[in-house]
Amino acid sequence: MKKKHSMHIRKTRRLFFICAIMALILTTGTYAWFVGMKTVNVSSFDVEIAAIDGLSLSLDGVAWSDTVSINQENFKEVNTSNNTNSWGGSGLVPVSSVGIIDTDASRMIMYEKGSFATTPGGFRIMASQVENTAEGQLEQDGYVAFDLFVKNLSGKEYYKDLNVLNEEPIYLTPDSAVTVSTNGGVAGTGIENSVRVGFAQIGRVEATETTQSVITGITCSSDTKVTGICADRSAQIWEPNDKYHVQNAINWYATSCKKRSGADLTQASSYDGSCNTLTDGLYVQTNAISGVIDYRDQVDVYDGADYNGYTASISDTAQAGKLFAYDYFTDSEKSLTGVNRPTFITLAPNSITKVRVYIWIEGQDVDNYDFASLGKKISVAFGLSKERFYDEDFNYENPEGADLPSDVVKENHPAYQYTKEENAGN
Repeated sequence: MKKKHSMHIRKTRRLFFICAIMALILTTGTYAWFVGMKTVNVSSFDVEIAAIDGLSLSLDGVAWSDTVSINQENFKEVNTSNNTNSWGGSGLVPVSSVGIIDTDASRMIMYEKGSFATTPGGFRIMASQVENTAEGQLEQDGYVAFDLFVKNLSGKEYYKDLNVLNEEPIYLTPDSAVTVSTNGGVAGTGIENSVRVGFAQIGRVEATETTQSVITGITCSSDTKVTGICADRSAQIWEPNDKYHVQNAINWYATSCKKRSGADLTQASSYDGSCNTLTDGLYVQTNAISGVIDYRDQVDVYDGADYNGYTASISDTAQAGKLFAYDYFTDSEKSLTGVNRPTFITLAPNSITKVRVYIWIEGQDVDNYDFASLGKKISVAFGLSKERFYDEDFNYENPEGADLPSDVVKENHPAYQYTKEENAGN
């Protein structure tokens, strides 16, 4: 019991927040981005969030705690006039995003399939923007979006100016993962490999702010109280399982993709030979949609250096693009250790930051193929920490086993205090 309690303390200290999401994905049939494009049904999302180290969380800007919970049953209850959470409606459908935020609506820009047709060596795609940015529009069905308010009390000074040098680094915990659920999931389909989680920082105010309408009403625009963030900073997007490709996804890709050399994707002469090999354990770049695509653009879903070799559809910048090679924060980066562990996001001290969290299935991910959605139930768990180093990074030795000092001084010895706290909790 004592050992378990010690492990719990160490794990809790690591987390800024941790979310556990259980999603039932498709009870019958298929289909993902490709060909059929039917709905991926959603059931019972549960998000548990915990915070420590001077951090507090809220879903409504009023009730603050070190833990909050949001799910399919209560997400509407925490809505305010400024807090428009969405739980995917009747089901998830693959969409695509590179994390650009519409600064007028303070929403992340998403793209969905407009039309889809086979080509001699792949699939032509047309895409339209999801209608979630016009005045008065809510988030649309097909993905999850909710507001999370984070109060950071790690310092007394509030820096109104937006500058990353004023902010503290936050790290994605190594145990963050997207997996097939052991309760109802079907392994081997690879649907878990195309999930994305976006963290869009909208804006922040000083931590002493208590007016709910001010907190929940934070937008990209700065005013006398609000420091807008998203006008200068795109969302950070996490790509779990970046190197994993199940055999079924590999087979689908190898069968349907041909190397492309011509601009006219309707002609067989534009395709010839095999595409680059897709190998489990090796990363391939997702070329996400970053602009409206129509038939004149002649975009094939397999366009890109890692796939059919055709790069005329790939833009150099997200703002100008149709397809863009987005630089995700990957599981490979998450797993780096010590001084190589990269920052995930940054937060200002003595502040309340409004973070809009998006969860979706990335349609342009090569693992998002027909029949992947037969995987049904997946589990998404993630945490953020202020700690860059963990005990294994510097061969930490637990002081429990160390000899305590004499009775005269041990009351003030850190090792004794640690042990005393543990015993009090048993």
